[in-house]
Amino acid sequence: MKVAEIIQSADWKAEKHVPVLDAPDSVKAGEKFTVQAMVGKEIAHPNTTEHHIRWIRIYFKPDGGKFAYDVAFAEFSAHGEAVEGPNKGPVYTEPSLQAALKLSTSGTLLAVSYCNIHGLWEFAKPIKVEA
Repeated sequence: MKVAEIIQSADWKAEKHVPVLDAPDSVKAGEKFTVQAMVGKEIAHPNTTEHHIRWIRIYFKPDGGKFAYDVAFAEFSAHGEAVEGPNKGPVYTEPSLQAALKLSTSGTLLAVSYCNIHGLWEFAKPIKVEA
């Protein structure tokens, strides 16, 4: 079995799992821009002790390149856990990651997220670099 065989990309109607990438369609070479990856932008994903997004990772694969580059990673560790019991804690982290990037070539931004119940999910967004 390969990891590609267990990554999902089609969402269910009741809850959101696919990470969404908010980034421009094109950027100027070497110019800084911001990319945000989040789960639950349009339809909320549960954020409880029992069911939550654990992490999001962003990669960049240049056009014509063989390998992807690891760009950013965020782990979401607080989901309402407390001594008093599940979902009684004072803090919940929301599954959102923001990074500032500079690119020298066009390629594809990829986001992967992990739901503790439903596994790995992916999303890809092409980005064009203009001279």
